[in-house]
Amino acid sequence: MSKLFSPIQIRNLTIKNRLWVSPMCMYSCEGQDGVVGDFHLVHLGARALGGAGLVMAEASGVNAEGRITPWCPGIWSNEQVDAWAKVNKFIHEQGSATAIQLAHAGRKASTYRMQSGSGSVPLDQGGWQSYSATDEAFTGYAAPRMLETEEIPGLVSDFAKAAVKAVDAGFDALEIHAAHGYLLHQFLSPLSNRRNDQYGGSLENRARFLLEVSEKVRAAIGESVPLMIRFSATDYVEGGWDQEQTNQVARWASEVGVDLFDISSGGIITGVKIPTGPGYQVNLAESVRGATGSDVAAVGQITSAGQAEEILQRGEVDVIMVAREFLRDPFLGLRAAHELGDEIDWPVQYERGKWPNA
Repeated sequence: MSKLFSPIQIRNLTIKNRLWVSPMCMYSCEGQDGVVGDFHLVHLGARALGGAGLVMAEASGVNAEGRITPWCPGIWSNEQVDAWAKVNKFIHEQGSATAIQLAHAGRKASTYRMQSGSGSVPLDQGGWQSYSATDEAFTGYAAPRMLETEEIPGLVSDFAKAAVKAVDAGFDALEIHAAHGYLLHQFLSPLSNRRNDQYGGSLENRARFLLEVSEKVRAAIGESVPLMIRFSATDYVEGGWDQEQTNQVARWASEVGVDLFDISSGGIITGVKIPTGPGYQVNLAESVRGATGSDVAAVGQITSAGQAEEILQRGEVDVIMVAREFLRDPFLGLRAAHELGDEIDWPVQYERGKWPNA
């Protein structure tokens, strides 16, 4: 058995393999109410049929203002819980685990989806006033309102309440989104956080919001549910968020109950040069694992079974997260197992396709 198709246990959850679907925004809640429907059932369910060990749902707002666009899903209402429960039921029936990314977009909220326009949605067209660690706008978007210090505990509570609803909806694991220039990253990065209260200045202060969220979410969901954080390990700008700071905050987060770190990069500002290429973020994940001893997931231009297996065999990464390749091939898991010579269970309806020469 390859390492890619060996199981992994995190707290009380055993996941059948280490090839996971990375959260990918679909902007497809057509009611603009954060409620998922048939698209998400088919989209996410197909990846479970296709052999993914864990299917992670996209960034979902912990409150209405936390959505990236009006078409993004949420996890703050009972109607949303019921809709997600239907998706989770199907995925579980295929033998895969589920997770959801708890998110708040901050100053990158209230924007158009790709097929509807660009920039911020005006208030009179269904948009809303965004808010952030700063009152400086992200390039091309409307300026946010700077959060008052006394507002932040309420947002911490929103994350904790959303976590409880996610568990109620049947999700097996949760991921806190602190990457890609969204709200928690906006507090972490010196490029977007120049506050002079207890949430700005030193690394300890800039990390305070995330660590409060992590601690409150862990308390809300108990000890059995795996909890992850997605970090952007670097802003790719001198004086910005970087690997050393990521490693330190990950160490602190592990102390309050975070189990796995999902490592990406960039997103806080535009105009930076990102050195992309096959597996270009793997070394960032390996650094976090070396600094923390915690499980880590690598993501970013990992496109083949052999490449994924080679990364895992080095022993410094525990999970492979795949995004675009799962868009190109929902059945990547089945294909990868065949390429690696692993015998895995196929959906009984698809077994006739298991052996190409049969």
